[in-house]
Amino acid sequence: MLYVKYKELTKTFNFSNALNREDLPGYIKHYILDDEQVLVVYKTERDHGVFTDKKIVLFDSFRKYGGQKQINTIPYSAIETLSVTFSQDSADLNMVLHCGVPVHFHFLATQAEDKVRLRLLYTCINRIIDDQVPSKRDIKRLMKDDVSFER
Repeated sequence: MLYVKYKELTKTFNFSNALNREDLPGYIKHYILDDEQVLVVYKTERDHGVFTDKKIVLFDSFRKYGGQKQINTIPYSAIETLSVTFSQDSADLNMVLHCGVPVHFHFLATQAEDKVRLRLLYTCINRIIDDQVPSKRDIKRLMKDDVSFER
């Protein structure tokens, strides 16, 4: 769970697949600034996680609370550490925020192209965290969803 001042904000997100940017629901586009590039959009069981070149926007619906939707934004500048772990059929992206709070993203049923996409995303985010410019080639590959395996 992610807590800010002892209030629950989010939990572990289980992403099932990447979505095409053109298929984004209209309400999600309101949370992306004009000067931001959407790198990858993932689908959870009920909602979405959007990774831009500046932040992560998480949408989470709560059925047990009368259909409420919670929207959380994590700017990359708030991330202290970042790691990625690959398993045979899944992957995990773990981060710790500057305030010491861990955040966990679990990617289910990942294929080879999903792992390439996640590796590119991890590399871009990691460079942003380190105050470096992400590789234009990596950004371009994510934007075009070019996740072919390269040797």
